[in-house]
Amino acid sequence: MPPHEWQKSSFSGEGAQCLHVAAPDSDTIKVCESDAPEVILTTSRANLKAFILGVKAGEFDHFVDG
Repeated sequence: MPPHEWQKSSFSGEGAQCLHVAAPDSDTIKVCESDAPEVILTTSRANLKAFILGVKAGEFDHFVDG
């Protein structure tokens, strides 16, 4: 992984499939998974906030139900 200060999700536990998040500057958020660390999603704080609010509101539940 690049030399950002990555934070591992507490929901990942000790498993091999962990989500990592980094904030290399005041507006950028980077997200990657431990099983594919070379694939990094880059977004803004505002977009991440909108996504998290959507998750909390249940807007994406249909993707995981089943």
